[in-house]
Amino acid sequence: MQLRIDHNNGTPLHLQVEKLLRGLIEHPKYSKGELFPKEVDMANQLGISRNTVRQAISKLVIEGLLERKKGVGTKVVNKNINTKLKSWMSFTQEMNNKGISFVNYEIKVEKVNATTDVANALEIKEDTEVLKLTRLRGDTDGPFVNFVSYLHPRIGLSGNEDFKRPLYEILEQDYSTIVDLSSEEIKAVIPKKQISEKLNISENDPVLKRIRKVYDPGKRPIEYCIGYYRADKFSYTIDIKREFN
Repeated sequence: MQLRIDHNNGTPLHLQVEKLLRGLIEHPKYSKGELFPKEVDMANQLGISRNTVRQAISKLVIEGLLERKKGVGTKVVNKNINTKLKSWMSFTQEMNNKGISFVNYEIKVEKVNATTDVANALEIKEDTEVLKLTRLRGDTDGPFVNFVSYLHPRIGLSGNEDFKRPLYEILEQDYSTIVDLSSEEIKAVIPKKQISEKLNISENDPVLKRIRKVYDPGKRPIEYCIGYYRADKFSYTIDIKREFN
């Protein structure tokens, strides 16, 4: 790719380079993770000092658009989907609020006997038959989260519902089951081979494991959900307000 700036333009060189780099960030070649040209190569091609190139790159690093690793190079920062944990919402709401169109890559419905973990979470007897809903979801670049949900038999789901619809919409509109409270645990884990293959990552790549227990207004369990998120595509922030005595 030929890089050029206008040496006769009155605009400072570092600002011209910054504008040039912003264009490269949007280029498919670099937006998908390919390393930027080396600073010295860009400087030589543009006919400017390496310090000028470095100044422009540093500005974009500070803005969180580029990341620079010593001995590796400079590349575009992955656009993580960041979720605030000040309040909770469904996956569909999270994506809609961020203007992200998601894709259902897999939807699987089956009836299974509750394991010890599932039975404890749903407060039912072990081996009770429950509905298990598995959904592999992502964006146009590929899947980035795999949900495995277990639904309380009290709800009355048949398994024939259209689970392309938001789950909580189905529960509330079709079964008069209101979701009110979510108890969550999030941690980084190395996934099993089945999960890493679904998310198109290496077996050694960590994922965010999100365990969610959802309750109705009477604090009765509705759903026990385990979500595995690609760590390079998803992150969480928490707002914590200081309390004064």
